[in-house]
Amino acid sequence: MIALEAADDQHHAAAIAAWREIRKRRVAFVTTSYVFDEVVTFFNSRGHHAKAVTIGEVLLKSRVVTLVHVDEPMFGEAWREFTHQSDKRYSLTDCVSFVVMKRQRIKTALAFDKSDKR
Repeated sequence: MIALEAADDQHHAAAIAAWREIRKRRVAFVTTSYVFDEVVTFFNSRGHHAKAVTIGEVLLKSRVVTLVHVDEPMFGEAWREFTHQSDKRYSLTDCVSFVVMKRQRIKTALAFDKSDKR
């Protein structure tokens, strides 16, 4: 999501193209409260509070984006995944996303980070 909104991000053009394809195909888009937090924090910490709020409001009101709130069982499962991935550079947020993907049988992720492939 950061690449989609940050015009100076190296993956911005690819993110825009992917988002257009998602919209055209009317594909469901799922994210987590952890990713939401990362996105708004990213922009706010760089002095773009208004942009952080705008992005947050758009995500919260979107009919296209489903926001999954991380509960205790999901956190526990993600934490276990995180603790068993010493050979990877996954963040806890990545592991939360993996848990959501597994639970919802989602097979495709839109990501540009440099984490090892799963």
